[in-house]
Amino acid sequence: MKLIPAACCLFVAALVSPAGFADAVLVAPVQPTPPARARISPHETISTTIGKGGPRLTLTYGRPYSKDPKTGEIRKIWGGLVPWHKADRLGADEATLLITQQALQFGDVTIPAGAYTLYLVPSETGAARLAFSSNLGKWGVPVDEAHDVARIPLARAELSASVDQLTLGIVANAAGDGGSLTIQWETTQFSASFILKK
Repeated sequence: MKLIPAACCLFVAALVSPAGFADAVLVAPVQPTPPARARISPHETISTTIGKGGPRLTLTYGRPYSKDPKTGEIRKIWGGLVPWHKADRLGADEATLLITQQALQFGDVTIPAGAYTLYLVPSETGAARLAFSSNLGKWGVPVDEAHDVARIPLARAELSASVDQLTLGIVANAAGDGGSLTIQWETTQFSASFILKK
């Protein structure tokens, strides 16, 4: 006897109506879980405590290089691999994850304590934006803009030396009541300062 995998079959149930006729009901097929995708870039987790005995912020992200992993050629990052004025993943492979144990205040925007996917909306002429999304555990692309919790403006600065590999940072301030998130790649740095929300 040959068995047919359940994932490939439609289940048919017979329902008897008051008149005695059987009505066939089709139930959607069971879909197998898609295979995990292979990572292309190295990954890193960074973690910083803000203040003495204060809350911890943790970032987990993929760190692509300027060099194309397929061709070995050096890529133009801003305005090339990462297009201007369009929501784009921040990192490589799985979406970048931020976990904060305490609410963060970025200007007039409050990010509650919790876990967030981060993505970027870079701008060549205006303020770039860092987006915090509630859609967790997904691949970095396509970017999901429907679950934004908030977007904050980023300051932009030129670096004196080129950074070959995407580098994110969490830097605590001297006062111990806040810090900044930084994004460095090529010769550009984006950053946003925050304070801990009481």
